[in-house]
Amino acid sequence: MSKPLKIAIAGLGTVGAGTVKLLHEQRELILRRAGRAIQVTAVSARDKSKDRGVDLSGMRWFDDPVALANEADADVVVELIGGADGAARRTVEAALAKARHVVTANKALLAHHGTTLARAAEAKGLTLAFEASVAGGIPIVKALREGLAGNRITRLYGILNGTCNYILTTMRKTGRAFGDVLTEAQKLGYAEADPSFDIDGIDAAHKLAVLTSLAFGRAVDFAGVHVEGIRHVSALDIEYAAELGYRIKLLGIARQTDHGIEQRVHPCMVPLETPIAHVEGVFNAVVAEGDFVGQTVFEGRGAGAGPTASAVVSDLIDIARGRSTATFGVPAGDLASEPTAAMERHVGPYYVRFMVVDQPGVVADIAAALRDERVSLEAVLQRARSPDEGVPLVLTTHNAEEAAMRRAISRIETLKSVIEPPRMIRIESL
Repeated sequence: MSKPLKIAIAGLGTVGAGTVKLLHEQRELILRRAGRAIQVTAVSARDKSKDRGVDLSGMRWFDDPVALANEADADVVVELIGGADGAARRTVEAALAKARHVVTANKALLAHHGTTLARAAEAKGLTLAFEASVAGGIPIVKALREGLAGNRITRLYGILNGTCNYILTTMRKTGRAFGDVLTEAQKLGYAEADPSFDIDGIDAAHKLAVLTSLAFGRAVDFAGVHVEGIRHVSALDIEYAAELGYRIKLLGIARQTDHGIEQRVHPCMVPLETPIAHVEGVFNAVVAEGDFVGQTVFEGRGAGAGPTASAVVSDLIDIARGRSTATFGVPAGDLASEPTAAMERHVGPYYVRFMVVDQPGVVADIAAALRDERVSLEAVLQRARSPDEGVPLVLTTHNAEEAAMRRAISRIETLKSVIEPPRMIRIESL
């Protein structure tokens, strides 16, 4: 029997404790699949006295994760601290400097420093593995890097944040307002006390930047991701979406265009007949389209102790077996550095809702602004007159350029008859 693969875990939160638990409870299964035991020799966290529900006896304790990376008796350092910089980055850099493989669930670190870290790992013949960084238990990293390696990926999109998907699902099912549902999600543990990273789209953007690199063989470019969150999605917009045959989802989308790779995260109206429209609650889903394979759909739990620990251990088993491949599918030095397509050049159909004073000429004034930007209308929906409040006026367009839509909306919102900021949601033909 081969000697055990020794690992040190930096970070004993939900995922770290879940990883220790999985390795213990599945040790016989893992032994058969890895060809040798996987042994946790050292751990690091802030509070040694905290009860994490797992047995840490026999493991060396480190208060400092960087010291763990430097000094632990380990072949692999598992970084589960989180954050783009600080202790997480120093721990990974120290582990690589000490010629230790790294497994991480840290999408922010990879989004900001993934290309640099991949070069450092590959220069020493080390593995930098990160299945757990995107979509929890869904094996999308291996699918893109290995299972679909014979394809040119033309488009990739997905629901990459369970908090936002839970909020939008609950708003649709109950008709309640965004703020009310967010408060409920925080009480249930689906949203953080400060939910900004989730609801403002940053978490999904980190994950999209990583997936884009895997799918298109390009350097990780988080700065090139256009990001919008869901704060301004209203119950009224969700109601209109249903009337028009859509559901609203926060999607991360990457696709090849004539102007480069487009990377964007924002609320979308997706047709009801598409699989991703029916991914509900805290679940994630990723759709990849390849030139030979066609469309592939991956769905599952995107977070939590069990699913994420499952992904961490899958990487550890690969290392134990000696299976390795370039971090992002091609050698880090060969990752393309082409520019990301500007969002202003995006072309597609749009949904726009205006709150207007119901008086003669309003529709004509709005239509004129759109006409002047060569935006063609597909449908117009207007509710009955309200004597005390503005009335919603909803327009959907044929394909239009983003820059033209923004210019038209900027002009329209200056009209005296428009009493609230317009709400624009892109319609995706999936």
